[in-house]
Amino acid sequence: MKYTIGLFLLIVVSPLLAQENYWQQKLHYTINAELNDKDKTITGTETIIYKNNSPQSLDFIWFHIWPNAYSNDSTALMKQIKKDPELSAKGTKLSYGHIEGLSFKVNDKAAETKPHENPQYVDVIKLILNNPLAPGDSISISTPFKVFLPEYFSRSGYSANEFMACQWYPKPAVFDASGWHAFPYLDMGEFYSEYADFNVSLTVPANYVVGATGTLLTVDELKAYKTIGAKNAANRKKSPTPYTPITKKATKTLQYTAKQVPDFAWFADKDFVIQYDTVRLKSGKVVDAFSFYHDAKKTLWNNSIDFIKDAIHKYSGWIGEYEYPVVQVVEGPQNNSSGGMEYPMITLITAPNAEEESLDAVITHEVGHNWFMSMLGSNERDHTWMDEGLNTYYQFRYEGEKYRSNSIFGNSLPKELKKLPADQFLQVIYTTIEKHLPMQSAMDIPADKFPSSAEYGIVSYVKTALWMYILESAIGQDQVDLAVKNYFQKWKHKHPQPVDMENAFESATGKDLTDFFLLTKKEGKFE
Repeated sequence: MKYTIGLFLLIVVSPLLAQENYWQQKLHYTINAELNDKDKTITGTETIIYKNNSPQSLDFIWFHIWPNAYSNDSTALMKQIKKDPELSAKGTKLSYGHIEGLSFKVNDKAAETKPHENPQYVDVIKLILNNPLAPGDSISISTPFKVFLPEYFSRSGYSANEFMACQWYPKPAVFDASGWHAFPYLDMGEFYSEYADFNVSLTVPANYVVGATGTLLTVDELKAYKTIGAKNAANRKKSPTPYTPITKKATKTLQYTAKQVPDFAWFADKDFVIQYDTVRLKSGKVVDAFSFYHDAKKTLWNNSIDFIKDAIHKYSGWIGEYEYPVVQVVEGPQNNSSGGMEYPMITLITAPNAEEESLDAVITHEVGHNWFMSMLGSNERDHTWMDEGLNTYYQFRYEGEKYRSNSIFGNSLPKELKKLPADQFLQVIYTTIEKHLPMQSAMDIPADKFPSSAEYGIVSYVKTALWMYILESAIGQDQVDLAVKNYFQKWKHKHPQPVDMENAFESATGKDLTDFFLLTKKEGKFE
């Protein structure tokens, strides 16, 4: 009897102790930046208050200086692109980018930086602290910087009049219980970032429309966006009302704030059409929703605001309420190997030739990353499936319920299939995926270890969605939703690992899912 009780306490208490011992660093950014649209540069300064919540003193902090990934043909990014046929279709015979002018100070005293020992990691540097940073203490880190944007072909850059400021500022790498995560920028493989609060000031030419992570605090500019955007959303069959500058000056300065987010991105274009509406959640919370797109003939983006609202409603019901004050979607230039790229509260959609169902699907997927990337900050480089795969599972449910469609199969689905109830439709879709799509790699391997970008995509996204559907078939959709909601509530604004997801699922369902979670390491197809 004592042994049984002791074993019970070990099973119940161990996850609780793990939760109590959990820690993560805390950052606060103040960034002032200015866009020069003529020479395609961003000049800025940043100050970071870095609090060490770890149990050990730090003598240095690794920093990502992502723009240097675009600086020459020998970086880790360029090497990866050249090696993969699908990625190399992007083309690299474009203008390069880089970051310069860094001059770090720690607590107002000059501090030394050292390059990474791997010569391909030119976008990673080590900031040497003048004094050890003790547990519980904070320091102020500051530096000027100047970013030369590349011509757009991966995530950050410029194309015509549009600017994509992504991975653009010096950024501390994550330090967690497993150590430093000082990896380089890659195209196949995304990010892992510390949660932070941001106060950002952006100066841009006065005729540009800007969408950015966070809440726009500049009252007159926000009022103009909402007024014009609401008119465009209400009168979609008419020519859209364009934005006109509200100042006669050459430039304007916009203020943004964002809390508990892992990144800050912004987009600017003087030709953006604005749509605006609000999303009212079940709790009564109201979220501002914006879309920014281009005035093309018969553009499907006229309905983009509806797609955003539907995505927020559905994901909030399935996973947990959307916690941010604003959601935004931006139409970007075409990307040869991606439909979009997500950032907190804002996402870039790079599938301009999509049809209505597929545009809705890609917008929903990218908006969904506000849950699986932003509010649940897993390590996307090591465990891509925890982000992309879980999101794809819900995207497939969204498509199946709303349209009886699926992005994998496009327009090739028989008409008879589209007449089925949603649950039967999804059963056919997943059965077909399991039987006919080649998925040889294990799910839980680092992004850069996949043999190709095609395999990375099919396994990290689709195989994980199938894995979740197999669980749904075993325990029921209601139990899956209960488990995911429990996982979300326990780990939002934190950095969950696979074992944390497993514990949250088991706690919610009361089932031992150890064997199921071993599937993340299983080679080949499911049996």
